[in-house]
Amino acid sequence: MRIRFTDSARTQFLAGLAYIREDRRGAAVRLRKRPELVLRRLSEFPESGRVIPEFPELPYREVIVPPFRFFYLVKGETVWIVGVWHSAQMPQKSAE
Repeated sequence: MRIRFTDSARTQFLAGLAYIREDRRGAAVRLRKRPELVLRRLSEFPESGRVIPEFPELPYREVIVPPFRFFYLVKGETVWIVGVWHSAQMPQKSAE
């Protein structure tokens, strides 16, 4: 299987890296390489990611490579990375 990013997912990932690079340039370089290894595994094991807990009814799955969450959809022979969230972008649960 091939791994592909949608344009918006690529933009989200690169924006997250740019955010990190502002404070820690070396960390941004390392953080770019680590997801490549994890996402490459999806080519052999596309169902290895978990169902997205917030949206279990949707056909999407996710792989977490801190501080990123990669959301993907398997379509034919392609694993499409459709969204990327940096942990700083995660919605916070309200205190009750």
